[in-house]
Amino acid sequence: MEYENRFRQAQRPKYDCLLFDLDDTLYPLSCGIAKACGQNIKEYMVEKLGIERRKIDELSNLLYKNYGTTMAGLRAIGYDFDYDEYHSYVHGRLPYENLKPDTVLRNLLLSLPYRKLIFTNADKVHAVKALNRLGLEDCFEGIICFETLNPIHKSNVSDDDDDENDIDFIGGSRRSINQTENNNNGGGSSSKIFDIIAHFAQMNPSSNLPKTPIICKPSENAIQLALKIANLDPQRTLFFEDSVRNIQAGKRVGLDTVLVGTSQRAKGADYSLESIHNLREALPELWELADVKSEVAAYVGVETSVTA
Repeated sequence: MEYENRFRQAQRPKYDCLLFDLDDTLYPLSCGIAKACGQNIKEYMVEKLGIERRKIDELSNLLYKNYGTTMAGLRAIGYDFDYDEYHSYVHGRLPYENLKPDTVLRNLLLSLPYRKLIFTNADKVHAVKALNRLGLEDCFEGIICFETLNPIHKSNVSDDDDDENDIDFIGGSRRSINQTENNNNGGGSSSKIFDIIAHFAQMNPSSNLPKTPIICKPSENAIQLALKIANLDPQRTLFFEDSVRNIQAGKRVGLDTVLVGTSQRAKGADYSLESIHNLREALPELWELADVKSEVAAYVGVETSVTA
């Protein structure tokens, strides 16, 4: 009876799915990928969009702060570019050799009896390459990435859009800008660029900024769309992230949250981990389902053999 009761309790664990950010979550910030990515973004802005180098640092900071990613901000203020080209430039020269196979994390992930998904703002090519370098390519059911949330038919849609999404949550390649417009302006800036630096230099800048057609974290809409695509209940999903603002957005839509990369728990974080490797020590309850099922299976197996 005791085992039967424990088995019944194990049938309904607290979570159905573990949702993991990729960069600086499944590997440490010290790998240097984020730093290199940031530098590549700045070089793209100078070389491909013709933005003055002296403005790059301030512009990048404002766009990231107000739009979630520099890419989303660039599109919001009026720059046109091919999304695939952007991702290829930004990620194509990253030091992927810094990412090594992580057998410890692999074993942890494979031992967890839940659906496991990647949720990243990056494109699918980068996500797949990083997971392969880490040896984690088969640890996840799917990848919710840039292409997933930004399919081609949403090229002119703001993040207020709430239409039914009919794509698989493992994204393919998408080019989300109007090709005719791109051809007309050579793939650089449009005729009217919103000067966000001048906007915030005002004494009392308004809060009315141009919207971006790109859907990405930390937008609550982006998180809700990801959950919808993957058919996840936010109340039964545990969200792992290195970004405090992404954690806070996840909390607002109902997710339980784990901040990775610090032992200091920030507002919005239910748990905090210095490293993703501390997962079992910080959340041992995630393994209780597997442990109980193993015990029940062993007990039933012995009982059956004796009865026979």
